[in-house]
Amino acid sequence: MFEAVYNILFAITHPGLWLAWVPHIQLSGSMPDLTIGESLMRFIYYGGSVELFFALFLIVLCLTVAGMIYKPLMWGCVRVLETFANGVGRFMAWAGLLMVLQQILIVFMQRVFAVSEISLGFGATFAKDVSWWSEELKLWNALIVCLCVSYTFVQGGHVRVDLIYSAVSEKTKRMIDMVGSIIFILPAAILTWLFAWFFLWRHLVTPNPSASESLDRLLNKARAVRWNVETIGFSPNGFDAYFLFKLLLCGFAGMIMLQAVAFFYRSYLEWSEGEASYGKYLDRDTLGEGEEAYEGTH
Repeated sequence: MFEAVYNILFAITHPGLWLAWVPHIQLSGSMPDLTIGESLMRFIYYGGSVELFFALFLIVLCLTVAGMIYKPLMWGCVRVLETFANGVGRFMAWAGLLMVLQQILIVFMQRVFAVSEISLGFGATFAKDVSWWSEELKLWNALIVCLCVSYTFVQGGHVRVDLIYSAVSEKTKRMIDMVGSIIFILPAAILTWLFAWFFLWRHLVTPNPSASESLDRLLNKARAVRWNVETIGFSPNGFDAYFLFKLLLCGFAGMIMLQAVAFFYRSYLEWSEGEASYGKYLDRDTLGEGEEAYEGTH
């Protein structure tokens, strides 16, 4: 925990040591020099490291303690995190419409015009085989699943298994929510992140990094590191950007971790402030029908 303070300050004041590789992202090719390769290897190592865990844990712990002392701060964190989840989810939900429109286009072009290739664009066209567009539909589905997960949670759309939850008091429900977010949601999200992080980088660079390797060993690999982004599809002319699914898996885990913190904060605040705070600042979507109109029609 004490090292986390130093690590946070060092990372902020020395961004070049772990971000110098960003301007050199490409599908294939070696690094311009050893310094760039070493910065990439540091980024890979610390992205799934104990050091990062305790740095983030310290930040959340400080926010939690400060929020318990000054509750408007904790409510502010809840509002920011839930607004972020709603914003990302509402935007990415449009992928469902794109998926339907693309499927209609594929069927129409393939069955009516019997084309083998579909081109989209004005001026600079993007042309791919019909099988590429058909397989790419899975990406829209993955966007919805991975990036709308927190939005669905905020909206109360996840399936809840009620064994004892519905029979207990509201105070007890908030206690169960707090324990569940810490004991179940966060550990599952952290494990998912650890597997997803190195799974992603094994398909972006070579030699392949491993979660069991030390920083020194990864820095030694920096001499030979090169970009080798996975562009192999399941069929010769099929979708060839499957590394995006691995990137989305990291995004999925990150969204869940942020939502676990927001859910713990909300549950704690509602538990401590009582019934008057239930659903406070909660931004849920409706179908545009007021409660009075609904009651009047039933």
